[in-house]
Amino acid sequence: MELDGARIWVTGASTGIGAALARELADRGARVAISARSVDQLTEVAAGRMAVVPVDVTDRAATVAAGQAVREALGGLDVAVLNAGTWSSFHVEPWDSQLFSDHLQVNVMGAVHTMEAVVPQMLGAGAGRIVGVASVAGYRGMPGSEAYSAGKAALINLLESLRGSLAPRGVVVQTVNPGFVTTRMTDRNRFPMPFKVPAEVAARTIADGIARDRAEIVFPLPMAVLMKLVRVLPVRAWTALTASMARRGLHGGPERRQG
Repeated sequence: MELDGARIWVTGASTGIGAALARELADRGARVAISARSVDQLTEVAAGRMAVVPVDVTDRAATVAAGQAVREALGGLDVAVLNAGTWSSFHVEPWDSQLFSDHLQVNVMGAVHTMEAVVPQMLGAGAGRIVGVASVAGYRGMPGSEAYSAGKAALINLLESLRGSLAPRGVVVQTVNPGFVTTRMTDRNRFPMPFKVPAEVAARTIADGIARDRAEIVFPLPMAVLMKLVRVLPVRAWTALTASMARRGLHGGPERRQG
């Protein structure tokens, strides 16, 4: 698709990948609206060249209303980038069900609420594009990442299901599965983060993938290859590997909350 002139809504755009992607899209000529919870951070990212529509995506009614506000601000909507997300490591002792609930509310239901805000209008127009930002962490379960990986796996499956449902109606669905990306949050992590890339590189990769109509945008390449390979490892082999990682404390992910 042509990004120049496209009307694009990015959620989770106050920091990290979302902020970098919003800037990248604006640089390419797109008309951009950005959302997250922090008005001040959004205003800084927008720098006077984006529409600012604050929202907490866990609030269904507010998110649906935000979708209407975005359409009014941009004069319509061509692309919705569902990027709002959260991460916290999980520990089996003590068990924290609320942590799971928080992850699912943001990483899964936040995306569902945003879809509700845009999909009906796209179906009515017979055109549009949903870009869901999941994670390579959704490919297989990792110790310490139970809540995050479970939600991202659900999101990957949801996007894949919708791709088939919406394609005959003219709506494109793309899945973004990043590896580790440098942000203020990941700077605090103290565990190995192989093949980590700057947020600006991630943003360019995502923008290129959107423009090239790639069904799945996975990066960086070494991480994409690695995680694709581990998907086919037998269960016993994967369990042995992850148990060894857990014993050595080599697990975790990017501590973050976007939007």
